[in-house]
Amino acid sequence: MNPHPLRLGALLAALVLAAGGGWWGRAEASIHTYGRESFREVGNAFLLSGGSEGIVADGADLAAPDSSFIKFVNVTFWRNAESAESHAKMAHSTGLVQAILFEAADRDNIGGSAYGGQRSICCTPDLAKLEGCKQGEVIRRPSSDDPDWPVVVDTHFSANHLSVKLDDEEVHITKTGMYNLFFISCDPKVRGLAMSGKTIWRNPGGYLPGRMAPLMRFYVFMSLAYLLVMVVWFSNYIRFWRDILPIQNWITLVIALGLFEMTLWYFEYLNFNSSGVRPVGITTWVVTVGAIRKTISRLLILSISMGYGVVRPTLGGLTSKVLLLGLTYFLASELLDISENVGTINDISGKAKLFLVLPDAFLDAFLILWIFTSLSRTLEKLQV
Repeated sequence: MNPHPLRLGALLAALVLAAGGGWWGRAEASIHTYGRESFREVGNAFLLSGGSEGIVADGADLAAPDSSFIKFVNVTFWRNAESAESHAKMAHSTGLVQAILFEAADRDNIGGSAYGGQRSICCTPDLAKLEGCKQGEVIRRPSSDDPDWPVVVDTHFSANHLSVKLDDEEVHITKTGMYNLFFISCDPKVRGLAMSGKTIWRNPGGYLPGRMAPLMRFYVFMSLAYLLVMVVWFSNYIRFWRDILPIQNWITLVIALGLFEMTLWYFEYLNFNSSGVRPVGITTWVVTVGAIRKTISRLLILSISMGYGVVRPTLGGLTSKVLLLGLTYFLASELLDISENVGTINDISGKAKLFLVLPDAFLDAFLILWIFTSLSRTLEKLQV
């Protein structure tokens, strides 16, 4: 075998294409389901986040006749028995819960601050004088673009009832943007608040959030790109089958996994767009295939950089270290992708995912450093 630096570079180029396909964003759900989720105390309010998604306005896509809306379905608020029993049976309004829907650009129109102090969500006596808001309710200022926004839906508890149902309303979206939904109670006497039900967020073309809709087309292009690479690769693979190196069999596997992964992502998005839900099992399998592909492709790049299949038949004592790094990277990548794709309901990732991003980023950086260090040594050997 007479290796050449150009041959090494060609092998690395093929693997870089296969490794790069998974470094793109993914998606989250558009039907938000709430199962007796508890409100948390934030400042002078009790608050529960209902979701955050990008939505395309009606008419922005002329080819899609379906409307854009956010719909409340069987949303029910619950309070504890102690809070309910503190009110008389004949009392009319014994607690207020408000659903606040606003576009991200109008976020400063919610809440206020008295005399430059701490910002409050709920109207206080001082803010009632300054802002003209109603004490005990959320502070809302009309949007400069549409005075009907932010949208506020009031729901009142009656008498000493433990629960109250919000009317099944449908809010039509007339402006493309990132929308946020919060359920807020400003009544300090309403304790132990929880909520059940669901909200449906729909774009003109289906249930995919606006930020994710282009990704379905992206996966079509990626599937075609992988198919083209596979055709070219297999034609040469068959043509020169007598001269195939063991490492090239692994490259073939990586390309096949890439095509399989991109195709799975497309059909997963297609199902999600038509039904509005993402089966956990299917999404987990797609994520796992992607994690396997990324792990194998990175280990192959590292192995080739070390000279495996080019200037050395085995990695010798480095085999165990490479495999250990691969296993660690697979676990980190799998956990990160699962947290981003399986069971998530919003377009905006939570801060907790930072702890999963850091290990994955650190391992990628370590792999890149090891790859270039090994590649430099291997090229020196080839020149000699």
